[in-house]
Amino acid sequence: MPHILVIGGGPAGLRAAEVASAAGAEVTLCDQKRSVGRKFLVAGKGGLNLTHSEELETFVTRYQGPNQPDDFWRRALGKFDNKAIRAWAARLDVGTFVQKSRRVYPKALKAAPLLRRWVEKLRTQGVDFRMSHRLASLASGRATFESPEGVVSLEADAIILALGGGSWPQTGSDGAWVKTLANAGVEVSPLTPANCGWEVEWSFGLAEQLEGQPLKNVVASVGDDGAPGEIMLTRYGMEGGPLYALGPALRAMEEPALTLDFKPTFTSRELVAKMESAKKNFLAESQYRWKLSEPMRLILDYFHGPFESAEQLARDAKACRIPLTKPRPLAEAISSAGGVAWKGIDDQLMIKELPGVFVAGEMIDWEAPTGGYLLQGCFASGTLAAESALRD
Repeated sequence: MPHILVIGGGPAGLRAAEVASAAGAEVTLCDQKRSVGRKFLVAGKGGLNLTHSEELETFVTRYQGPNQPDDFWRRALGKFDNKAIRAWAARLDVGTFVQKSRRVYPKALKAAPLLRRWVEKLRTQGVDFRMSHRLASLASGRATFESPEGVVSLEADAIILALGGGSWPQTGSDGAWVKTLANAGVEVSPLTPANCGWEVEWSFGLAEQLEGQPLKNVVASVGDDGAPGEIMLTRYGMEGGPLYALGPALRAMEEPALTLDFKPTFTSRELVAKMESAKKNFLAESQYRWKLSEPMRLILDYFHGPFESAEQLARDAKACRIPLTKPRPLAEAISSAGGVAWKGIDDQLMIKELPGVFVAGEMIDWEAPTGGYLLQGCFASGTLAAESALRD
């Protein structure tokens, strides 16, 4: 019976421990915090979006990463897809439902009941939990930890790393492993914020007026990439799903900027026609004739005003360009990009420089938008890493 050491108690690590222990392996799971699943619980405060219900052909396109193998997510999701995650939750006596957006949530809209039953199942399967164990060094077949008992060295037939990215460091996802892997000769791309807000240079007075206001039913775009949804305005700039989805494109720009269509259901010509006989005060008239919200009018005036014609206002309302200065700090981001480079791991998620050491979850250089794709990616890669470790 092989001994598999899992390092990291987030969704990817817990799933890897579950798969390996169910197959009869002796599994030890270490985490630097006093309990597992802390980031999972934080994600649950928003209802715990487990996955998305769209078909696999579309699902696999949601994942991005430099030099990412074309077939990886098709293979990984083939091991554990969005239907499998719902069946898995049901076996833990946690019902799920599909929202109108096609996102999948637990019926209780909470993470704690699911996590509690999951940990109970792992204990029943014999998983040995070692908490407050912080990874200090790593080699094939051996990992050294700093623990309350001092320095602890554990040997294993295979090791699975699932230490997370660099966002929400208070949960344990602090990216400290980057230095540890670098010391072991593993190439790691810098961790950067993904699924995060972006800063805008509002004037002081405008920032006060916009803070906490939503831009509803807009379409955001960067070049040919577009994303519909709602954006929340903040004192520092903007947050929201469309920004998250366009994050990779924004980060690739030398001077990042977002273009917003405030009235996506109308053409410019239709908007001009709605102005009818208006000959002046076009921005004020748009409140009644276009039902353009106050935040939208304030933003248009700030970046593109004054407006001398209905045609000019319609053109800018359909393509309001907003310069962005930078993404918010990594610690605030929902997730991170960067991580272990794809060229440094094989198609079974084993690190080439460390035979017998596998990697899963956000540690790898991939990213996905919110909507259930992040958790699904962690579950699927954790499953693949465990199956690979069992064969090693």
